[in-house]
Amino acid sequence: MTDIEAFANRLGKNARHLIKWARRNQIEAWRLYDRDIPQFPFAVDVYGERIHLQEYDTGWKLPPADYRRWLDDVIDAVAFVSGFDREAVFLKQRARQKGTQQYQKTGSDGEDFTVAENGRRFWVNLGKYLDTGLFLDHRNTRARVGAEAEGKRFLNLFAYTGSFTVYAATGGAVSSESVDLSNTYLEWAQRNFALNGIDAERHRTVRADVFQYLRDAQTQNKRFDLIVLDPPSFSNSKKMAGVLDVQRDHTALIDGAMSLLDAGGTLYFSNNLHSFRLDDALAARYRISDLSHQSVPEDFRNRKIHRCWRFQAA
Repeated sequence: MTDIEAFANRLGKNARHLIKWARRNQIEAWRLYDRDIPQFPFAVDVYGERIHLQEYDTGWKLPPADYRRWLDDVIDAVAFVSGFDREAVFLKQRARQKGTQQYQKTGSDGEDFTVAENGRRFWVNLGKYLDTGLFLDHRNTRARVGAEAEGKRFLNLFAYTGSFTVYAATGGAVSSESVDLSNTYLEWAQRNFALNGIDAERHRTVRADVFQYLRDAQTQNKRFDLIVLDPPSFSNSKKMAGVLDVQRDHTALIDGAMSLLDAGGTLYFSNNLHSFRLDDALAARYRISDLSHQSVPEDFRNRKIHRCWRFQAA
């Protein structure tokens, strides 16, 4: 490994710019450090007065005692630059994820607390799951959905904790359905709705396999004006009828979602698979705009953390 000074200096440089930026934009959850220096493979995220520190697996090997000292130095540097106590730094060590790993429990209960983003509030937990309940890299797309939602019927597919729906509903959507297989995350979404004063009668959560939901919704002639489709890269959940592979299955998912879109409507499709390639045949059926360069927020150095497209009827 390398001297901790370079890491601390980069944290301080980022903080001087980003703290002012976050306050100006009313954002309490943001990325302070994004694997800026290869020798320090961490993501450092600020959540209010806590830090979510993620170490990414590089395959490097150190003697256990040396590694522990190095990791302690990293935590000390993060605490010093942020001004928070060490106890406010939550460390997670992330291997390459497969299936539904990002939704699995860590073995710690953690603590639920709320953070603000663009006038909305969200429940998060830095300890209980590998992810926190709020994907920070989708902040720009959430804001876009909120700005376009007034008077529209909104559909959120693979809804997770419902953050896109919070933006749509508070942006004036007349109704919404948020679809996910996990009762845990749909209940979390409902808590986010309540936190933001959202009417649960008009903004429903639906526990369903998205593939089955799309088939049923078409049979029931459901129609929407604005849809978000943000599937995981891969899922082999036992609750699903099969296995989801976003590269293999994205065309069927997009076609299914577009079949529910009313005239003049918009579908936003996003995913985080680095090797993902959009099916060229989709361009013959729809008007497609690649929004990836706009959708990744300013606080993310990794401009390829996700890809995002807008789909409209041709």
